[in-house]
Amino acid sequence: MIFKIAGNEKEGLMLLIDKPADYSSARVVNIIKKKLKVKKAGHSGTLDPKATGLMIVCTQKMTKKLTDLIISDKEYEGIMRIGASTSSFDSETEVKNERDIRHITNDIIHESAKRFIGEIEQVPPMYSAIKYKGKPLYKYARKNKVIERLPRKVTIREFKITSIVLPELSFRTVCSKGTYVRALVNDFGEILGTGAYLKVLRRLRIGEYDVKNSITLEEFLKLDNNILYN
Repeated sequence: MIFKIAGNEKEGLMLLIDKPADYSSARVVNIIKKKLKVKKAGHSGTLDPKATGLMIVCTQKMTKKLTDLIISDKEYEGIMRIGASTSSFDSETEVKNERDIRHITNDIIHESAKRFIGEIEQVPPMYSAIKYKGKPLYKYARKNKVIERLPRKVTIREFKITSIVLPELSFRTVCSKGTYVRALVNDFGEILGTGAYLKVLRRLRIGEYDVKNSITLEEFLKLDNNILYN
């Protein structure tokens, strides 16, 4: 296991953490800050609370490395359900708009996925941490308020359907900084004409760093701080 990439007590640490489900990225960082008794820490890109997988957390002077990590490509695997949608584009909110999928074939699914490869425009979801007038959009969304969002250009290097067991599709994607996988799934559902929402998401890789070399938050909390700094 190579969960500690570099660092010491003076310079800080760079840690590969496997985020558990139902924890926000900010909560994970705060837990690590508390354990290490440090004031400065950050992470390499937000994972939604429902998602699991790789977070790179840097403390103290090692936070300078986050700039390069944040702009790195990221790889994910997940499961979506077609034939319905949700306001949050994932399982956080109520399922709605049930639609017939009996006409959907494997060929339609694979051909539709190809349309997302390359540079695309993506509108960020209302259920996101993007700020509007100092407040994250999800706070407006929870009050059923919709704020206009401008589309952003992102790059999808890979979007492959790996398993089809209708109404669920497993997939893998490699994408650029700023990509919302939930929005990718929602847009894919619109192309299919059936709707779709994200059920499961796991981040496998950030740049050259792989979740296989990470440590769970539970395992991390059991480690002695002296071991971490040596």
